[in-house]
Amino acid sequence: MSLTGGATTGVHDAVSWSRWARANVSAAMMALAAPPRFRAVQGTRARVLAAGLATIILVALAMPFADGQLATASKQLPGWVHAGFEFMTDFGKSGWFLWPTGVVLAAIAAITSPALAPLSRLVLATIAVRTGFLFAAIAAPSLFATIVKRVIGRARPFVGAEPDPFLYGQLVWRPDYASMPSGHATSAFAAAIAIGLLWPRLRPLMLLYALIIAVSRVVLDAHYLSDVIAGAFVGSIGALAVRDWFARRHLGFVVDAQGVTHALPGPSWARIKRVARGLIAP
Repeated sequence: MSLTGGATTGVHDAVSWSRWARANVSAAMMALAAPPRFRAVQGTRARVLAAGLATIILVALAMPFADGQLATASKQLPGWVHAGFEFMTDFGKSGWFLWPTGVVLAAIAAITSPALAPLSRLVLATIAVRTGFLFAAIAAPSLFATIVKRVIGRARPFVGAEPDPFLYGQLVWRPDYASMPSGHATSAFAAAIAIGLLWPRLRPLMLLYALIIAVSRVVLDAHYLSDVIAGAFVGSIGALAVRDWFARRHLGFVVDAQGVTHALPGPSWARIKRVARGLIAP
């Protein structure tokens, strides 16, 4: 009798968990797709156009005057330099950020229910918004770069016998013709901007991280200099665009009277630990 009751309770708990997980995911999607509560920040389009123009000029200059020369010079670097950058470049993959944030979001969706105290639900909702922003701000530009680089079809350095910055094979959908923009640089700069927006004190460290990843792609002849310049632009602008999308819906960010966007404060570590202990306690 007790075994049957236990099995029934287990099935009921599983059904409840599934129902609330679906409800939480649906509520999150509705919040993201909701009409904007605030107008777009004035001057945003002009700043994006200015940054885009500057990127085009830098790329146009790098292609004839730096890309081939740097690719050739990278071949002459000592083996220990290549080994060091070979180790570091792996940390430019978007998965280092998307997997942890995705797991956190899935866990919050699974454990959040009306049975929790209001404070616990508020803390979990705040964490979910901030984590969701990080996920979207890195995933969106990374996905964009993955598609666009294959449409552009620029050959990577030394696809032929010599580096040729003007070698293209549009729509071939091959890794060796997917050089611009750099996916690693896109993800690294998107992560640097997104994390810096939430935790300003980490901006110098994250910028250094992004620059190291960008340099590693050139040193290893995985990309030309112009590829990482383009990737830095796509990642940075993509993360800022996601920030603006969240801010206009009052999700994690707010636009003040002067039109400046600020991150809303997150829960303190003490409050997070208190909620975690409540969830773990029987």
